[in-house]
Amino acid sequence: MEENQVIAMPRIGDPAPEFKAMTTQGEINFPHDYKGSWVILFSHPADFTPVCTSEFMTFASMEQKFNEANCKLVGLSVDGLYSHIAWLRTIKEKIEYKGMKNVEVTFPLIEDITMDVAKKYGMIQPGESNTKAVRAVFFIDPKGIIRTIIYYPLSLGRNFEELYRVLIALQTADEFGIATPADWQPGDDVIVPPAGSCGTAKDRMEGKDPNVKCFDWFFCTKKLDKDTVMKKILKK
Repeated sequence: MEENQVIAMPRIGDPAPEFKAMTTQGEINFPHDYKGSWVILFSHPADFTPVCTSEFMTFASMEQKFNEANCKLVGLSVDGLYSHIAWLRTIKEKIEYKGMKNVEVTFPLIEDITMDVAKKYGMIQPGESNTKAVRAVFFIDPKGIIRTIIYYPLSLGRNFEELYRVLIALQTADEFGIATPADWQPGDDVIVPPAGSCGTAKDRMEGKDPNVKCFDWFFCTKKLDKDTVMKKILKK
């Protein structure tokens, strides 16, 4: 019996696997073509399916918002290029959903009928399907490093406001040297790095830094207003 080929899935902190592919916007060399920008690389199971249609309309409607945060969108499906083109034309010409209509998808959608790219990124999950990519999402930073990975099953549509929140939180952590707590939104307090010495821990607990609020020596926050965050991240 022929054994299934096992390919190690990329992990957070790994360089994004490289590939060249044809897309609805021409050939791309990934991630080289996107150096200097954040990228969200995401997969979907198939063209002409309702969940995927709702997702592509939502992503396309939010594309400018992502672009303003220095982030490019790249989609992938194991369907062929002509199927992609026909599906995207159908979305623009026929589909109206949640107030969205005449939606034109201008970001590239990768043709991956060989499943080479999907396998490189672990998008094929045999427990779900051997021929369809699950709803994987890879956040890749301007240096081509994978920073976040989110997987959804075939049946579950993604939360795109959450994807945007993740992007802003990653950039905020990089820009300000902080971490973000549960349910963080721009404007909420952020977590400062843990105290690196007993003296710093003691000073924090005694309230010697008026900008820092400590719940205990290891858990301290500070204010970081929304305007400061967004002015640093969004393109002018």
